[in-house]
Amino acid sequence: MSFDTPFILTFGTLAAAVLSLWLPAPALRGKNDWLWAPLLALAALLGVANGFLEWQAPLWLLLFAALAVLARDTRQTWLRIPLLLATCIAPLLFAAHRFPGFHNPVLASGLQFSPGAPPFNLHVNFDMAAVGVILMGVFCPRARTVADWTGMLRRTWPITLSTLIVVLGLGLLLGYVRPDPKWTPYSLAFLCGNLLFTCVTEEAFFRGVIFAALARRMAAWRFGPAAAAIVSALLFGAAHARGGMTLVLLATIAGLHYAAAYARSARIEGAILTHFALNAVHFVCFTYPYLAG
Repeated sequence: MSFDTPFILTFGTLAAAVLSLWLPAPALRGKNDWLWAPLLALAALLGVANGFLEWQAPLWLLLFAALAVLARDTRQTWLRIPLLLATCIAPLLFAAHRFPGFHNPVLASGLQFSPGAPPFNLHVNFDMAAVGVILMGVFCPRARTVADWTGMLRRTWPITLSTLIVVLGLGLLLGYVRPDPKWTPYSLAFLCGNLLFTCVTEEAFFRGVIFAALARRMAAWRFGPAAAAIVSALLFGAAHARGGMTLVLLATIAGLHYAAAYARSARIEGAILTHFALNAVHFVCFTYPYLAG
């Protein structure tokens, strides 16, 4: 696996856009959380220049960003609900690569990380990573201070530990994985991409948008937050349906934990780090992606 200059420039800038979500910038119209937007625009332009994107791809992302802002800022309920629904449907279409103009690179194909596991392709999806940046930037307040981070970690670690024990333990019992400690030449690239481009995007969508919106709408219900967590977890599980029913079950249980981490910490970072902890331990310590057959 090698990273050439066009890849490093394009996806390095995209990674910087993700990281900039947590970096303060000089105040602009009273806000200091805008740095992600120009960095994402620069990454898209570099993507076009380097052949990873066609000219229409940045336009799709710009339209999605405008839709997300409208969904967030519109106050009329009759208009806001359809806008939110459209904002939730669009990422699913991006995930299915229905919008033309994106040429996502495959870094390596036919990899077998574990004995008994099927071949695995290591790829990077510009479209979904960009969608995650937009959702985070528009909908998700981020931790800004040391107190924010320490408070989040203190409230989240028991849920993270429970996630590892329950999900991986059930995976072992069901024969989905088995212990397989490893560190491969691809491990660092996989883990960095998984954190910045997968966990951030999925948690921004399923917890930062879907769970948060449902929890607000159901706030007056006795079991409203629990119902919102269950719905977001079921949707998260359904999103993994291509991996089979065992993966759907495990992903749904994991999704309940991610929702609990988000609700308990009141921080999207709690859900992101819990999600990444499970993915990282799964990749490094167990069969990846799963035992075939």
